[in-house]
Amino acid sequence: MPNNKIHEGRNVKRFREMLGIKQDALAADLGDDWNQQRVSLLEQKETIDTSLLQQISAILKVPVEAIQNFDEEQAVNVIANTINNNDNSSFFNQGTININPIEEIKKLHEEKMALYERMLKEKDEMMARLEKLINK
Repeated sequence: MPNNKIHEGRNVKRFREMLGIKQDALAADLGDDWNQQRVSLLEQKETIDTSLLQQISAILKVPVEAIQNFDEEQAVNVIANTINNNDNSSFFNQGTININPIEEIKKLHEEKMALYERMLKEKDEMMARLEKLINK
């Protein structure tokens, strides 16, 4: 079995994309000194500073360990084995990881909707501020 090195930047990108979050949105949540280009460069890094990884995991609502340990090849193998064994009880059945894929999809959808609603609220607030400025 090859010794694959986990690429944390690529994993950040994968989780961000799965959650439907744009680089600009992640940059905005990371702070004023962040922009889309900086997030893009971050996603190319093999390793990411732990404190930054913790900040990103909090924003994405994904455990730091998921970003640090996600191995696409291993995940594909687990999915294939799960499908081949007709075992729908859990997505991962190794170690302490036990994820029900349907529940995870529901949770991701709920989080995505909450993010969308937050973005709409922020847009409405910004429009109200702009209208006040225009009316002055």
